[in-house]
Amino acid sequence: MTQPLYPLLSPKAMNRRSFLFATTSLAAAALWSGNALGAVTKNPKFSAYPFQLGVASGDPDEESVILWTRLAPKPLEEDFGMTPDSIEVSWQIAEDEAMSKVVKKGTVTASPDWGHSVHVEAEGLKADRWYWYQFKAGSEVSPKGRTRTMPAKNSTPGRLRFTFASCQHYETGLFTAYEHMLKEDVDLVLHLGDYIYEYAGIDKRVRKHVGTECKTLNAYRSRYAQYRSDTALQNMHAAAPWIVTWDDHEFDNNCANDISEEKNVTSVDFMIRRAASYQAYYENMPLRRAALPKGPDMTLYRKLNFGKLAEFQVLDTRQYRSDQPCGDGNKPQCDEALDPNRTLLGEKQRDWLFKTLGKSDSTWNVLAQQIMIARVDRKAGAEIGYSMDQWPGYEGDRRKLLKFLHDRKIANPVALAGDIHTNWANELIADFDNLESKSVATEFVGTSISSSGDGTNVPKTLDALYSENPFVKYHNAERGYVRCEVTPKQWRTDYKTVEYVTRPGSPLHTRSSFVVESGQPKLQKA
Repeated sequence: MTQPLYPLLSPKAMNRRSFLFATTSLAAAALWSGNALGAVTKNPKFSAYPFQLGVASGDPDEESVILWTRLAPKPLEEDFGMTPDSIEVSWQIAEDEAMSKVVKKGTVTASPDWGHSVHVEAEGLKADRWYWYQFKAGSEVSPKGRTRTMPAKNSTPGRLRFTFASCQHYETGLFTAYEHMLKEDVDLVLHLGDYIYEYAGIDKRVRKHVGTECKTLNAYRSRYAQYRSDTALQNMHAAAPWIVTWDDHEFDNNCANDISEEKNVTSVDFMIRRAASYQAYYENMPLRRAALPKGPDMTLYRKLNFGKLAEFQVLDTRQYRSDQPCGDGNKPQCDEALDPNRTLLGEKQRDWLFKTLGKSDSTWNVLAQQIMIARVDRKAGAEIGYSMDQWPGYEGDRRKLLKFLHDRKIANPVALAGDIHTNWANELIADFDNLESKSVATEFVGTSISSSGDGTNVPKTLDALYSENPFVKYHNAERGYVRCEVTPKQWRTDYKTVEYVTRPGSPLHTRSSFVVESGQPKLQKA
């Protein structure tokens, strides 16, 4: 497979600034313009069906949506069954599933420089309606996908229904939760990180990763190909548009900006690996051109509006953060964790978030991000254990956020998170040193799709957890996803769980449900 230009540069001769612009802008432009650098094969012959990774859509607005696919006749082979040629791919989007009422169509180029991925910005669509789409390469036709546009910005829809999920470790469990999610009839799916895991394959698990730990572009591409080959995941991508953000495993466990958890890794080597992981992430996600990576940098934070009913502020809590303080882990907050100059969001993203929230006229403001904000003490009794990898490890940013929400009276802030493979429902109080202080926002943390394997409905430490943290209203350690239904007057969250993921066929349960009334940031059991 053709590799991008930046790995050919010598790390010894490279500083971060030069590395940033090492990716060719011409290749990036070709990805979106449909004009390849060189010849394009218009009638390719494939060794097998080329659309084995399915189709997807994402990041809709009121008149456009991103359509995605990736050509890979042999997804688990080193070259994915593709020759190093650019391929012409045609696409169309229609108002009906039979594809008889086509409203837009065109051709794009699937370039080897971008893993033969396809990103189409289908524009000029009607607001607040469903569409169907399909791709064709040579004589081969892709599966159909279903997508939708957002309601008009000045409208107030009567209802939004969406699900959110995270942490889908291929080896430790089946993606059974997506089989159930497919029946939900949702407008949107939010994925909050750990879409893949970068680890090398391990024997005697439910399934096994192909290859060693991901460190090169081709290795990350292969890992996405393996995950995308899962039928349940493919079907959910084809059913509704997704809004995605990453956590750490799309790159490397516990990464923090340019700092590796492995102490013998240089910053330059880490940035080379990050550039590879970011490019592979972009290649495999339905993202707009604004997110196109530039070497080791990729702007993923953004906002999306579901009319005036809900505004999603999608955050990136990995790329810009200071290193985890106090040696990481669960422990009391040391001086480093309390240092107001340390950051989780980075100054630029934090300023953007506050400006965006301050200008929002939506009924609900949704922080779609990766990690729990509530300062939860995970140890019983006098001993204290706050997670240094979550917002309590970055107390300055955490306090600034809660103070901003309180002082500016932001309308109905609701935080969503994943990462920790467990379900939580929390009230975000103004001052966690005063457990009697009032709630300024609510927080719903979703468990994993499969990471950590089979879970448990009632953790052993549940009573102590509630006693130590009265703002925590629910905790569960099964696998599954979270469904949310939003109206102008009320937000409802349902925690959907499966009993097991180490074998197929688990039933689905609604373990707990909560309601938040508009204007009242308190959790009420439904």
